[in-house]
Amino acid sequence: MKVLMINGSRRERSCTYTALSIIGDILKEEGIDSEIVFVGRDAVNGNLNALIKSLGEKCAEADGFVFGSPVYYASLTGEIKLVLDHLFGRHRDKMRCKPAAIVASARRAGTTATLDVLAKYPAITEMPIVSSSYWPMVHGNTPEDVMKDEEGVGVMKQLGKNMAWMLKCIAAGRAAGIDTPNPPDYHKTNFIR
Repeated sequence: MKVLMINGSRRERSCTYTALSIIGDILKEEGIDSEIVFVGRDAVNGNLNALIKSLGEKCAEADGFVFGSPVYYASLTGEIKLVLDHLFGRHRDKMRCKPAAIVASARRAGTTATLDVLAKYPAITEMPIVSSSYWPMVHGNTPEDVMKDEEGVGVMKQLGKNMAWMLKCIAAGRAAGIDTPNPPDYHKTNFIR
């Protein structure tokens, strides 16, 4: 099993990376592989299409996801929004019904607005959202500060445990013959006739 984690920060080894790494360490303890993909530069330097193609291939192989963003101007970064808009637009079929978690990092505030936007992507793609023991956020201005946020670190560790549990439950269900639900079959309507 493998979890693909997307780091939407503009800095590769950032507070968001630190939070994702904590989750990754717990997943490793649970026997689950993970990969953190930094999308900051490629989202805005003309490499977006190649990035989305590469992420699409990784999505097909992944069993679960974590989408992480720092708070910039009281919301998620433009980079992660751009990437997720394109990724879900082109590859949602490769993510459907696979569990996802979201993570926000902030110096002080804006985390709940960031989490609200991040949660909309898996929610519209029939992805079970993995929660933790509190809002999935860490606080700090540096990675070292994040590690001092004892509650935030604990929340990330619990998120890793909950993701591992969800993945193992899904694998057990498949082994017992429980298949993924069929895609929806209904007519989409518009508000204007």
